[in-house]
Amino acid sequence: MADALGLTNEILLVGAGRPIPLPENTDQTYPFRSHTDYFYLAGRECIGGVLAFDPKLGPRRGWVSFVPRITERERVWDTRTQDPGVLMSKFPAWLKSRARRPRLTFGVPVPGIDFQLRASARLREKFQHARRPKDAFEIAEIRRACAATSKGYAALRRKLRPGISERGLQIELEAAFCRAGADRPGYGTIVGGGPQSGVLHSHPSMRAVRRGEFVLVDAGAEVARYVADVTRTFVVGGKLSGFQRDLHQLVTMVERAAVSRCCPGEEWKDIHLAAAVELTAGLVDMKLMRGRPEPLVERKAHRIFFPHGIGHLVGLGVRDASGRMPGRRPNKLPALENLRMDLPLQVGYVTTVEPGVYFIAAILNDPARRRIYRDCVNWKLAAQHIQTGGVRIEDTVLVSERGPVNLTAGIPIDP
Repeated sequence: MADALGLTNEILLVGAGRPIPLPENTDQTYPFRSHTDYFYLAGRECIGGVLAFDPKLGPRRGWVSFVPRITERERVWDTRTQDPGVLMSKFPAWLKSRARRPRLTFGVPVPGIDFQLRASARLREKFQHARRPKDAFEIAEIRRACAATSKGYAALRRKLRPGISERGLQIELEAAFCRAGADRPGYGTIVGGGPQSGVLHSHPSMRAVRRGEFVLVDAGAEVARYVADVTRTFVVGGKLSGFQRDLHQLVTMVERAAVSRCCPGEEWKDIHLAAAVELTAGLVDMKLMRGRPEPLVERKAHRIFFPHGIGHLVGLGVRDASGRMPGRRPNKLPALENLRMDLPLQVGYVTTVEPGVYFIAAILNDPARRRIYRDCVNWKLAAQHIQTGGVRIEDTVLVSERGPVNLTAGIPIDP
């Protein structure tokens, strides 16, 4: 990684950060997690830790891990042990001996130290791009997270019946994650039944699910900070209406086609646009939209039913190193406004693929959209399905030399 950064004379400081106190004026804090940049380089959590790099000492000897001394109070109340490394009391002298050299930072900036902010931003972009491809160790950790995620979805399916609450399904899912070796859920679990399945980030409530309605579940396990990201959409009782079947089959078809395109060298924006066109074509066939798919997508009419991007990189966190290729300017095409990353795929990238179709009241009842797209959408038919909610299918996919490897293919898609 030191070679990828290309530093010659600059001093680099990468901070882990410190816990954030809860607002209730107690001695409690939010759960601490070292900044991703720090964790990637240090391989551990460390409250207040700082990684310092002097390129003149070489890629091995140049790194120094400074760590705070653990206090008696921390030993008593938190059972913390002393982190390995050089005590922070020696950091000021280390830095003073290099006082005349430029200072750069990413992670959490170290308080009280001036940095070259623009140069630091450019360096972090380079660092982020360098760590996008996952190595064998990282892929193994993601596979462990995917395996635990599979156990969670299997447990949820066994409990999915009329009358169970969204919260109850969340409990069954997350408990199974942990029993299968996960540390925790990788992000806030989404469970939405009926119309709530059309809420993109629906928080599980005590609402009981009902026979015949969609239940959308977006959840993934975390193992050693590495995360899986999966969505499945079920029907309570397993019996679909004709409209539900057509909708689920459309999203499944588009998802599988997008997964098949996740090959080295493929532009992510092309994968997104192809999925948008295919979804739009399906919605035209279902009489929900009118016109030819490509012009509809160019006008971004598809976003009435598919308002988000096709996916994002995942790994050390659920949104890991997405963004743009270094030096690439923002894409101004209207059809790409909701793109979550803009870069060509490379071997070792792990990405989500997550098309969806939703009936969202806030969108369907918006007068401005109805006016702009009056000729594009069958508004009467769409309004009839506001209570339907939505369908999303999502998998975690590894880009390999042999093509895409669906790491979560073992989790059944059938509703």
